[in-house]
Amino acid sequence: MTDLAPILIPDFDLSGRNTLALKAASRFGLEITDPAMLPALFTTARELRLPVRILGGGSNVVLASHFDGITAMIATKDRQIIEETASAVLVEGAAGETWNEFVAWTVDQGFGGIENLALIPGTVGAAPVQNIGAYGAELADHFDSLTAYDRQNEQVVVFGKDACRFAYRDSLFKQEPDRYVVLSVRLRLPKAWTPNLGFAGLSELAEASEITPKLVMDRVIALRLSKLPDWRVTPNAGSFFQNPIVTVDEARPVLEEFPTAPNYAQHDGRTKLSAGWLIEKTGLKGFKLGKAGISEKHALVLINLGGAEQTDIGALASHIKAEVLARFGVQLHEEPIFL
Repeated sequence: MTDLAPILIPDFDLSGRNTLALKAASRFGLEITDPAMLPALFTTARELRLPVRILGGGSNVVLASHFDGITAMIATKDRQIIEETASAVLVEGAAGETWNEFVAWTVDQGFGGIENLALIPGTVGAAPVQNIGAYGAELADHFDSLTAYDRQNEQVVVFGKDACRFAYRDSLFKQEPDRYVVLSVRLRLPKAWTPNLGFAGLSELAEASEITPKLVMDRVIALRLSKLPDWRVTPNAGSFFQNPIVTVDEARPVLEEFPTAPNYAQHDGRTKLSAGWLIEKTGLKGFKLGKAGISEKHALVLINLGGAEQTDIGALASHIKAEVLARFGVQLHEEPIFL
């Protein structure tokens, strides 16, 4: 990797670079259009004694009003077919590629596998950090490997699936947020594609005369648009809380009072509950607190009502967690990262 000297932009405005549209700025900022810019960036940061944080599409973060450091926006672009065999195709996307556009590209190529993950905001590089998931699927299902820059050892490394420590909305890269910068991601998509129609709203597609990845993708997009507010119209960070995975004893009071409450048995004997359902049952759907609120369209989505800052979103999130804990004895955890 040949170093490319970074050109830092002072007073870097981030208000239009996060899907919550929070008022935010960074002391310095820049766009990373080539991975070769990273070594020099971190060298410069050490010389200036400033921290560096990495952002993709700004879709899973709650930004502070000011960051006294350098914000590097990953903007690398590339997508390609690496290998094709009789059983599968190996595709790769650069970290700065828009995730939804990458999904649509694979479908346009005639490949199935990640169509259930359509319209999730963010970038390809951010996808493995959160192990994004939706409609009964998650990134780990078809993950092959990724390339990352190791800030600690100052070298490019490759991670296979096991090394990534994928779990529900979790990974090694989320556990060690300041060490690795994802550069590219490879997915292995099967030639013998089987549609994943187990999620509500998709099962009726089984009656279609011909089921294709595009048919499933289009239905997923329609479902998301019908249930979730568009962040480009109503600023939000998508699902704000993880669905809590609790013990059987912790789930019992909820299920005894509400026998039909959404619940999903886990392989380890625990139970996954619906965070959105819990929030709605507390009566908070549509609730407003200062400049932040809960969407009337979906109880799991926190929205910027206009001019909100990180403190406004944080206050609302704390209120929601306290209300759910008091009502159901269940502790919620945020999906977005507060930076």
